[in-house]
Amino acid sequence: MSFDVAAIRAQFPILDQQVHGRPLAYLDNAATTQKPSAVIQAIQAYYQRDNANVHRGVHALSERATAAYEAAREKVRALLNARSVREIVFVRGTTEAINLVAHSWGTARLRAGDEILITGMEHHSNIVPWQMLCERTGARLRVLPINDAGELCLDQLPTLLNERTRLVGVVHLSNALGTINPVAEIIRQAHAVGARVLVDGAQAAAHMAIDVQQLDCDFYATSAHKMYGPTGIGVLYAKEALLDEMPPYQGGGDMIRVVTFERTEYNELPYKFEAGTPNIAGAIGFGAAIDWLGSFDMCEIAAHEQRLLQEAVSRAKAIPGLRLVGEAGHRATVLSFTMEGIHPHDLGTILDREGVAIRAGHHCAMPVMQRFGVPATVRASFALYNTSDDLDALFQALERAQAMFA
Repeated sequence: MSFDVAAIRAQFPILDQQVHGRPLAYLDNAATTQKPSAVIQAIQAYYQRDNANVHRGVHALSERATAAYEAAREKVRALLNARSVREIVFVRGTTEAINLVAHSWGTARLRAGDEILITGMEHHSNIVPWQMLCERTGARLRVLPINDAGELCLDQLPTLLNERTRLVGVVHLSNALGTINPVAEIIRQAHAVGARVLVDGAQAAAHMAIDVQQLDCDFYATSAHKMYGPTGIGVLYAKEALLDEMPPYQGGGDMIRVVTFERTEYNELPYKFEAGTPNIAGAIGFGAAIDWLGSFDMCEIAAHEQRLLQEAVSRAKAIPGLRLVGEAGHRATVLSFTMEGIHPHDLGTILDREGVAIRAGHHCAMPVMQRFGVPATVRASFALYNTSDDLDALFQALERAQAMFA
C-alpha cells in the first residue's frame, strides 16, 4: 500500500468528526492510537459470526474462534521475530506483562542483596512492579539517571551493573520524552554481568521494526492499543527457556493439563500463563492491526512521523515562553513542553475547546517530571495519520491560549 496520508485517514472513522465545533486534531497517540476500519470490522465479525470460547469446544464456532486466536499469536510472533509461538504470551497489556515477569520470574529468582536496575525515564509500569518485588524479596532497586537532554547517562551504566544485578528494565521509546534508547547496547552490557533484560516496548512497536532475536532481549512487552489495535490486549515475549522455568502467574482454566485435589499438572507453553477465558476478540483485533500496519513500509511511517516531529520542534522553539522538555538526539513521535504562565492542565483544556486532543499531566512518569522540575507537561504525540494541518491546529490553539493569559 502506498503511503497516502489522506487515504490512510479515510480508514479511521473517528477522525472524521468535529469537537466543540472544530475539526478533530488527534495528537494523543502515545496514550492510545485510533483504530482503522479493518480492526473494527475484524472484532465485529468475530462477535457476529464466530463468538465462542477457544481451545475447549469441538463445534464449528469454537474451532473458527480458536483458529483466528492462534493465527493472531503467529502474527505477533512474526512481528517481533520470535523463534516460536511458545514465546508469545497474550496478556492485558504491557503493565500486566511486566507484572507477570516480576511475580513469576522475579519472585522465584531474587533474594536479599540482589539488584534490579531501571532508568530514570521509566513509566510507572516499569517502576512499581520492581519496587513491589524488592519489598517482597529484599532486593535493591537502582536507577540509571538521565541528562538535561532527556538521554540516559550511559557512561554510568558500567558502574551500576555488577555481579549482583539480576534484571535490567528499560523503556525502548519514552512516552514522556520521545527518547529512543540504545537498548541493544544496554542488553549487551547487562548480559556481560549475567543480568536478564526486560524491554518496555509499549511505545516502540508502532513506530519501528522490532526484532527480539537481534536485540537478544530476555523479555519484551507491548500493547495492541498503542499500535492501532484494541484495548485490553498485549503481549509478553520471553525466551522459551525462561518461560519453561517460570511458575504460572495465575491459576485457573486453560493453564492446566490435569487437575486433582492432590496436584495440578500445568499446560504447555504459552498456555501455562494464560489462565481463564482470554480476550479473544482483542487478540483477533490485534492480529488485524498487525496485518493493517504491515501493509505499510515501517521506514516510510518513521520518516513521516519524524518530519512532523521536526516541524513541531521548529515551530515550538519560535514561541516565546515555551520550554521543550526532552531534546534527545535520537527521538520520535513525542513533543513534550510547558508554557510560561499557563499550567499544563489549563492548556490542555483550552486546546480541547479548539478541537485539539493532547495529553497534559505527568504521563505516568512522575520521576521524569521531578527530574526536570515541572509538575506536568503538555504532550503532543504523532501517528502515521497525522498531518501538518494537525500541527496548524495545535500551534494556532497555543497562540490563542497565550493571548488569553497575556
